[in-house]
Amino acid sequence: MRRVALASAVGTTIEWYDYFIYSTAAALVFGSQFFTTLEPASATLAAFATLGVGFLARPIGGILWGHFGDRVGRKAMLIASLLLMGFATVGVGLLPTYDQIGIAAPVLLLVLRLLQGLSAGGEWGGAALMAVEHAPAGRRGLYGSYSQIGVPAGLILAQLVFVAVGVLDDEQFQAWGWRLPFLFSIVLVAVGLFIRLRIEESPVFKALKTDQVRARLPMLDVLRERPRELVIASVSFIANTAIGYVFLAYLLSYGTSVLEVDRTTMLIVVIIGSVSWLVSIVASARWSDSIGRKPVYLVGSVLLVVWPVPFFLLIDTRSTALMILSVIVLTIGLGASYGPQSALFAEMFDARYRYSGASFSYAVGAVLGGGFAPLIATWLQTSTGTSLSVSGYMVVVAVISLLAVMAIRETRRR
Repeated sequence: MRRVALASAVGTTIEWYDYFIYSTAAALVFGSQFFTTLEPASATLAAFATLGVGFLARPIGGILWGHFGDRVGRKAMLIASLLLMGFATVGVGLLPTYDQIGIAAPVLLLVLRLLQGLSAGGEWGGAALMAVEHAPAGRRGLYGSYSQIGVPAGLILAQLVFVAVGVLDDEQFQAWGWRLPFLFSIVLVAVGLFIRLRIEESPVFKALKTDQVRARLPMLDVLRERPRELVIASVSFIANTAIGYVFLAYLLSYGTSVLEVDRTTMLIVVIIGSVSWLVSIVASARWSDSIGRKPVYLVGSVLLVVWPVPFFLLIDTRSTALMILSVIVLTIGLGASYGPQSALFAEMFDARYRYSGASFSYAVGAVLGGGFAPLIATWLQTSTGTSLSVSGYMVVVAVISLLAVMAIRETRRR
């Protein structure tokens, strides 16, 4: 179990590190590297648009990895998704800029981003199921959280790397320093691959294979037998991913470009919030093993409804202490609505099509929520001149997900 937990946590950390350095670079540097013909504000919008386009590939990845994960096995798909993400990330680090190859630069950036989206569409489902399906009775929530902590852990690692390259002056950072976090992915992928090759296949999938009850077309079986769960699971994730990406991608851009706060200070604020997010994920997942998935989800969902307005009011003070307080409370809500998710989504779908159902729900929720959240937030703030418009957007998506969470049927004792 320790090896499986480590494989789930380390693997998703590496995957999301790759994903988040793209988000950070989109906020800090991609506008000036790949969209130099645009005004600075428009260039930032274009960079965030490529971030969102990557999300469109995630449902396709969820279907693709889910199909083979339910047919071939969880472990093989985990390895494939890790290799694909590593290839795409290193490719971004080696990509020539617009000044060097013209329009081909943003086009290739978009292609590599789509490959990242395909990988992320299947990564989470495999990591979550490997952890949950290996878990002892009564501890699926806790063990499922190991795949969940990869998100804040990957974010922390990504921000620390950008803090490290922040010692470079602006000219060095713009010229070549921003590439280093992407190239560092080679080392991380090698570590993750070593760990994942040493774990055993899920015992649940082994049983399916032995009993010859694997679904022939798992996604079609999900649509036919579990349409309600598919919709509820997808919608319940909209708020978490939308507000999560406002925190991890937009906040950095907003703090440095609009509030004119020092880049290192904003990175530190995001890192502290990520630590809070990680701790709350584990705590809430463990709590869900005691009282159920739905009550914990409700706590997090309600907090995401009531906190967005105070969140930006505190951020706008430019006070480091108040900004830290703001992100800590927000990430507690994010953790409570994310920690139990692996166990919940796994329990909502039968084993023979579980990879497909869980991955597709996660991917669709990510597209509807997080796909264009930084872009929407940037547009709202630019159009209205106030961060409260972004708060309003966060409240709307939080209410939508809260309604879905209220419709969830408790799954803990399944």
